[in-house]
Amino acid sequence: MTDITLPLNHEDIKKILPHRYPLLLVDRITELEIGKYVKGYKNVTGNEDVFNGHFPRFAVFPGVMICEALAQVAGVLGYLTSGHKSEDGYLVLFAGLDNVRFKRQVIPGDRMDMEAKLIASKRGIHKVDAQAYVDGELACSAELMFAERKVVTE
Repeated sequence: MTDITLPLNHEDIKKILPHRYPLLLVDRITELEIGKYVKGYKNVTGNEDVFNGHFPRFAVFPGVMICEALAQVAGVLGYLTSGHKSEDGYLVLFAGLDNVRFKRQVIPGDRMDMEAKLIASKRGIHKVDAQAYVDGELACSAELMFAERKVVTE
C-alpha cells in the first residue's frame, strides 16, 4: 500500500497482515505515523471462538491473545515502515515479550484500544512499547520484539 488513507478497515488490514480468521485480532487502524507509532482497536465479542473454553461461565479474553493483538497492531507499523509485504513472502514474527503487565480483564463487549510506539529498529528486528486500554483504563502494557523475515517457500 503506497497511499495510506486512515482509518484502515478490516479489508485494508488484510492487505498488510497475513493473519486471517480466527487469528486476525485487529479491526481498525485509526492513527499511524510510519516509523514512529500506530493506534488501532479490536472489538471483543462474545462470539470469539476462544470464549468456548476461556471460560465458559465467565468469559475473559486471554492475556496471550491481548499480546497477540498488540503484536498485530505493531506488525502493521512494521510492514508499512519497512515497505515489505506479507504477500511477497515476508513475515513479522515474535522475538520477545518483556515487562508484560495485565491491569484489568478484557471481556465480551469491550473495545480494546491499542497503541504501539517504535523504540528501536535494526536489521529487521524491531522493538515497540505497546499498551491496550478499555474505556481509557490500562488493560495491558508490554515491550514487544519482533523479527521481519523473508520466508522461503517452494
